[in-house]
Amino acid sequence: MLDQLLVHQVRRRVESSGLPFVVELWNGEQVGAVADAAVRVKLHQAASLKAIADPSLGSLARAYVEGALDLEGDVRDILALGDRLCNASSCTPRTGSEGWKWWRHTRSKDRRNIQYHYDVSNDFYGLWLDKRRVYSCAYFRSPDMSLDDAQVAKLDHICRKLDLGPGERFLDIGCGWGGLILHAAEDYGVDAVGITLSDEQHAYVGEQIAARGLTGRVEVRRMDYRDVPEHGGFDKIASVGMFEHVGRGNLSTYFDKINALLKPGGLVLNHGITSSVPESRGLGGGIAEFVEDYVFPGGELVHASEVLRAAAASGLECLDAENLRPHYGRTLWHWVTRLERHADEARRLIGEQKYRIWRIYMAGSAHAFDHGWMELWQVLAGKGVDGKQPNYPFSRDHIYSGA
Repeated sequence: MLDQLLVHQVRRRVESSGLPFVVELWNGEQVGAVADAAVRVKLHQAASLKAIADPSLGSLARAYVEGALDLEGDVRDILALGDRLCNASSCTPRTGSEGWKWWRHTRSKDRRNIQYHYDVSNDFYGLWLDKRRVYSCAYFRSPDMSLDDAQVAKLDHICRKLDLGPGERFLDIGCGWGGLILHAAEDYGVDAVGITLSDEQHAYVGEQIAARGLTGRVEVRRMDYRDVPEHGGFDKIASVGMFEHVGRGNLSTYFDKINALLKPGGLVLNHGITSSVPESRGLGGGIAEFVEDYVFPGGELVHASEVLRAAAASGLECLDAENLRPHYGRTLWHWVTRLERHADEARRLIGEQKYRIWRIYMAGSAHAFDHGWMELWQVLAGKGVDGKQPNYPFSRDHIYSGA
């Protein structure tokens, strides 16, 4: 009886929506406009009816990842349809009762969270990342740039903003597969240290350092940022795609540590995903909870204003800020296309469920950036010297000259 009621609700929702999709029930019955359907939703069990009868983007993503339903069609059409079907909103307000989980960032918990996401398979990431395996927003100087070229452009954009020069000591917090430290050493002459909590990234970067003849100039450590010992030991610091793991409650700890590690006059560039809405607790519609459970346990998005406030409170002077939101949407669509192109090999490496997690997460993130639900900010800050401004050029010419 309940199933029939839910079928009726699904039929009414599909037909009243006017959207070009079909719902196929487990018994072969079809609901919706078959002729012009851009998306087909195949339900495998009666329990899946609830995901369509009263949908949210989070509940649809969960049902897809758990195999309760299949989503067939172009992934852009799937996301656009889900957005309209669910009347999705960008963010939800932050309240005290909903923020309890975010401050629990012990070293052991952060390590487990990082390993959950990154220690999947180096070969899996190699299927869809660029040849340098840069897992962060690219920088498209022109819309038709290839992903490989745009990632090199991003690495240069960071190095130029930091005004890196030969002989400087450079730290990359959350170095990933080493793209930035290797590029900075080879093209800008720095001595670089990269840190990561991922076992597989650590092993890969170590191999790359040896293969490129950079032993002695580039070092990779399996280390928490809070445990880096060289106070006052670095001219320049970058943190690219790691900030999302810090947690709102640890912002002061994070920027205090960066300040302590910088030499007087030194610079730091913080590159991270942020919320588009001040005082939010994350994306709405159950998306934040889906990401917490399946993708980035322990992650949290704060607004760019909180980044500036926290950095300033830690004694760092903010010198430059740039929002690369459209660049990340484009980057993610490149990743999704490449992942789908290698779907069979991806499934062989990590299994069906994890393939679905990465596919729907990255496509959903691309949609979120395209629609302004999230932003990507590069914030450059510096450590002053006796009240004077950090060692930074008078204009931005050094960022763009010769680029």
